[in-house]
Amino acid sequence: MTSALLEFDSGELTLFRPGAVGDSLRAWDAADELLLGEAQLRLGRASGRVLVVDDHFGALTLGLADYAPRSVADSAVLAVALKANAALNPDIPEPAPPLTWLTPPDGPFDLVVMRIPRQAEYLGWLLRWVNGVLADEGCLLAGGMIKHLPDRSVGVFAGAVTTETVLPARKKARVVVCRRGEAQLADWPGTWKGYSVPGVPAPVKALPAVFARDRLDIGTRELLPLIAPAVAQVPGGTRVLDLACGNGILGLLALAERDDIEVDFSDVSSQSVASVRRNLAQCRWEHRATTVHSDGIDGGAGQYQLILLNPPFHEGGVVGDHIALRLFQEAARHLAPQGRVLIVGNRHLGYHRTLQRFFARISQQAASPRFVIFEASL
Repeated sequence: MTSALLEFDSGELTLFRPGAVGDSLRAWDAADELLLGEAQLRLGRASGRVLVVDDHFGALTLGLADYAPRSVADSAVLAVALKANAALNPDIPEPAPPLTWLTPPDGPFDLVVMRIPRQAEYLGWLLRWVNGVLADEGCLLAGGMIKHLPDRSVGVFAGAVTTETVLPARKKARVVVCRRGEAQLADWPGTWKGYSVPGVPAPVKALPAVFARDRLDIGTRELLPLIAPAVAQVPGGTRVLDLACGNGILGLLALAERDDIEVDFSDVSSQSVASVRRNLAQCRWEHRATTVHSDGIDGGAGQYQLILLNPPFHEGGVVGDHIALRLFQEAARHLAPQGRVLIVGNRHLGYHRTLQRFFARISQQAASPRFVIFEASL
């Protein structure tokens, strides 16, 4: 495990980033440094309630540990990173486990410290949610790296909260200081968006943090014709896994093909899990499915006859195959002896080579100019 030292005005933290190789990826950036500095200036000796929203790897939650912050995040990575990084810093108060959008915290909070997401619609959702938990005189500090701020972010802030000031940029990072606005989630039409797919009895909808929630992802589109023949070959009573499920479209189509199988849905995003639960309920398939909020496959999941996977190739601002490699390894570990994994990926990522590290047999099932679909088995 490689760790590095984050130094800020009132102390220092030893932090590591799960999944990082060598020293290539740090567990914090300049936006975390700016947010910590501004938060501590405003808190001083105050005793108000503090909330951290979408901390990445624990830098904000641990940096503000003296104020006993609550933390809520979409990603399951935070829980793993926070526990590990708290152990590396035993001299600071141990933080409470982070909450997710499946069980969000109740307000009011006097200070909310938030990482600005890359998606404009998720930012709009977050700001409206914050309005519902921010105290009357409370303050929101929202920060991010300038190159990762979503398009139209100025308009998104203006439409939801009252911007008090935009702090000077530092190390290519920006912090916005806001007060509570009038916009609320209850009357916002952007919470749920989706589309219809033949074979699924209800529109497939998702919350704003979910990838490709309002359109069928083109990689997923390439995989759809192979779902039915793959599901047709599994024994009755089979458990199928939709890994990195997003809105759950692959697993939903599997359920539509057979009424004698069950599907597990797993995703690192709690908004994805909430979206799948909504879609299962709309299709009346809750009794045939399990949803898991996890960074990969839960260790006690057992084995699967069929795993469906459209792996993400970006994590925050980092693009690459590091997430896919870990998911391939976990899929191999949880694949039944006669089981198969169906995988779609961008052609340039070269999955035909990386899959050989974990699977004995790999065959190309389909291809387009941009995407390739592989079947892998042990």
